[in-house]
Amino acid sequence: MSNEREDKSVVLNFLAGMGLGALIGAVAALLLAPKSGSETRQDIVNATEDLKTKAGKAMQDITRSSEELVKKSKDLLESTKCRVQNAVDAGKQAMNAKKEQLSEEGEE
Repeated sequence: MSNEREDKSVVLNFLAGMGLGALIGAVAALLLAPKSGSETRQDIVNATEDLKTKAGKAMQDITRSSEELVKKSKDLLESTKCRVQNAVDAGKQAMNAKKEQLSEEGEE
């Protein structure tokens, strides 16, 4: 479970780094390009809108992945709970069988 949390953290950090790098690269390209001020401002607006769209999609993907991770964790917990309960029940049955066997041997 801890590894999954670490993996998720690594993915989030990677995505944040990529987004920041893309933003810095886009701004640098716009500022260094030989264009007029109004063209540069429009390019910045377009780049910002594009980045906003990409960030929204990334958040949707992360949300979906998180929801899948939660579902898998719940399924694993339920499965483990069932296996533990079965083991407890088997232990109780074995204990009761041994008690009966010992009480029968004691009566003899």
